[in-house]
Amino acid sequence: MYKHILVPTDGSNLSRKAIKIAAGLARALGARITAIYVVPEGVPTLFSGDRLYGSGILGRQYRELVKREAKKALAVVEIEAGIAGVPYASVQTLAGHPWQEIIRTARSRRCDLIVMASHGRAGLTALALGSETTKVLAHSKVPVLVYR
Repeated sequence: MYKHILVPTDGSNLSRKAIKIAAGLARALGARITAIYVVPEGVPTLFSGDRLYGSGILGRQYRELVKREAKKALAVVEIEAGIAGVPYASVQTLAGHPWQEIIRTARSRRCDLIVMASHGRAGLTALALGSETTKVLAHSKVPVLVYR
């Protein structure tokens, strides 16, 4: 059966529910979990141009915000893995297309299952990104369990 489960998270409520499912499944199967938080490269430039990534205060504030959000989202996976008593690792990365990074990480870490939420955060970010879950489903050779 499955021995290494990749769990993408964006910190959303639905993502947290998928994490609980993944941890329970890992426990039942004797599997380990790797969590991934992908920062979508370029999304903020839709609203503020290149200045956001510049050396100014806003750039530093944005980087710190992203680090805090990633740490919070990954901590949820670490806690759930601890409760389930399963081994845990995490990955935080920057990518132009988060779905591609999820698939690349699943392959490179030799994950044999991806467990993810059917959708993540809403609003303008979701509109700009499209559905990462749909893209993972369409392109992944690793099986995907989608939590709705």
